[in-house]
Amino acid sequence: MRKVISTLILAFIASIAINSAAQIPSVSLKDINGNTVNTATLSNDGKPFVISFFATWCKPCLRELRSIAEVYEDWQDETGVKMILVSIDEAQNANKVKPLVNAEGWDFDVLLDVNSDLFHALGLQSVPHVLVCDGDGNIVYSHSGYTDGSEEHIIEIVRNHCK
Repeated sequence: MRKVISTLILAFIASIAINSAAQIPSVSLKDINGNTVNTATLSNDGKPFVISFFATWCKPCLRELRSIAEVYEDWQDETGVKMILVSIDEAQNANKVKPLVNAEGWDFDVLLDVNSDLFHALGLQSVPHVLVCDGDGNIVYSHSGYTDGSEEHIIEIVRNHCK
């Protein structure tokens, strides 16, 4: 009987862990226009959103963002997903972010994490790093690194886990 109760308790605890998803912590950042944004309020009106941590000096980051930019309009039409970029460039390089975004023609929301406060609060260690959040702001997927074509995996996560 004790074994049965222990098994039931473990199953219950496991179901709680599976059903509870992490949320974006509360950190105050500036967007590229100088407005303050509390990251805990990031949303997309009930639709999924993708947060991509990058740096202007990170070549894999730029390859990933360029690849996403090519298909972003299709992603939006299909799923309503929104891209939010978070630059981890330090303060002395943060002035390079807006010109890069403008030169690339990226139609993404862009935040500046000059002290890597959000980056560290999430326990991240390297860029590029992508988080996929469902319409409730729950992180449903986290991935570090980029290989050509991995943007297709991101949209598959959105399609399959963010309904």
